[in-house]
Amino acid sequence: MLRAPHTFSLLGSIAIVGLLAGCSSTTVTSDEPVEGGVLVYATGDAEPDCLDPHVGGNYPQALLATQYLESLVSKNAEGDILPWLAESWTESPDGLSWEFTLREGIEFTDGTPLNAAAVAANIAHLKDPETGSSTGYLALGKVESTTVVDDLTLRLDLTAPDSALLDSFSMPWLGIQSPTALERGEEVNCASPVGTGPFIVESWTRQDSITLVRNEDYSSAPEDAAHDGLPYLDGIEWRFIPDATTRYAALQSGEVDVIDNPQPNSLAAALDGGEITALLAPRPGASNRIELNSSKPPFDDPRVREAFVRAAGVDEGIESLFFGTVDRSYSVLSSVEKEALSAPEYFEGDLDAANALLDEAGWTERDDEGYRVRDGERLTLSFPVSTNQSVPAEQSLFEQLQATTKDVGFEVILEPLDLSSWYGALFAHEYNLVSAPYTKVGPDVLRILYHSDSTVPAPSGYFANLAQLKDSELDALLTQASETSDPALRGELYEQAQEIVLSGYYAIPLYDQQNNYLLGPDVRGVRALPTVSTPTFHDAWLAR
Repeated sequence: MLRAPHTFSLLGSIAIVGLLAGCSSTTVTSDEPVEGGVLVYATGDAEPDCLDPHVGGNYPQALLATQYLESLVSKNAEGDILPWLAESWTESPDGLSWEFTLREGIEFTDGTPLNAAAVAANIAHLKDPETGSSTGYLALGKVESTTVVDDLTLRLDLTAPDSALLDSFSMPWLGIQSPTALERGEEVNCASPVGTGPFIVESWTRQDSITLVRNEDYSSAPEDAAHDGLPYLDGIEWRFIPDATTRYAALQSGEVDVIDNPQPNSLAAALDGGEITALLAPRPGASNRIELNSSKPPFDDPRVREAFVRAAGVDEGIESLFFGTVDRSYSVLSSVEKEALSAPEYFEGDLDAANALLDEAGWTERDDEGYRVRDGERLTLSFPVSTNQSVPAEQSLFEQLQATTKDVGFEVILEPLDLSSWYGALFAHEYNLVSAPYTKVGPDVLRILYHSDSTVPAPSGYFANLAQLKDSELDALLTQASETSDPALRGELYEQAQEIVLSGYYAIPLYDQQNNYLLGPDVRGVRALPTVSTPTFHDAWLAR
């Protein structure tokens, strides 16, 4: 069966900086960098409960942690692994052990040296159930033990080969922290994590802002940084402004310098040219998608899942709400991932087919409001929505989906929730539908999202397999892919795995997870790390 290639029209290729025609470059400038000044960043993502990304492990933590923590390895725009805090590494022939050699002379900002024992302490912290990690814990699931070989050499022994290990170590949720700081206890460390990064957490005024100041001893820039020295900025004021309109107005007035999560109309205006420019960085790993909970009625019936997908009308909603700033995805993987399988044939709208499927499944009657009923029970779906993670345009898309699926008899109950309440609904399995962004570098994210092992919660309580998919054939494919080092074979296995997910109607892909940033006219040198597309301000400066 021929598959259409999945493209991203705003980004002609995988790029860490997507500044398009009409937008001035923020990474190449003839001006000399200016030292000093405080950059004001306004985020629409939820304020973290904890600034230590080992605890939990969500995207708002990654945005912040990129400024003060660093990883063992990084990636470039082509997807190649680059040395960072680790200068080299070797994998044993059987794939069951790895040795990492660390850079010499690096210190955490509390003066603790970066050495093998420090990295071992971080791995132990991530794997300790008391830490309550989700993203990091799942990423290190195959690491069985660590051994300090010498001061700068650490060996990891695994339960099974892990082709995604280096990808995992590139992510900010596995950022390396001072072991001295970790010993202070979770409450203190959550308020002021200590890393080797270009900035230091100075203070946190909850529900308002975080003050980051320059690390005056910084010496560990990644290989692809624009310069090796200290940050140009004196610091960053990181503000929490949930409302997209207020955030954009603050950027327009010059009150803030950079914002994230702009509304599509604001992003489209920036792409048309002007003083405000756009930095586009789609996330790797999974696409943004709606998962259908197959573990309970009505989506335990594949006919009902397909009926819902056929009735959803997602294409029209994206076209009308996003002003051409996103492309519809037909893959559960991001377009950034070369292994992404795009299968639009599974998502063609067909109300006649949807109605026939529901009739076949026994939902043949309708009540006075037009909803289908069976044995006196209405065909009702619970859809909790995180208002912190879904921009208003996406919430409007869900409302359109609610209306279009009513045409064939589904009642979709949208439940707008803050992030904490949303997680609570997921932990309690109180959902039939959910849009849950999950970021992990590389196609191994499929194993995290769809292997039956991932229906078991991590110590934080989070479980990533929200479709509640349990399929032995799929499990075998994902396990084999994660253990093979042959790229061609791995690609074939991931294609077969995606076919099972897509053809089973366990998910509705929407579009790439969007990391869009708008930059004020004075901002220079901002880039997004190619790992999970978080902004880094080590090279940034203010032309004022």
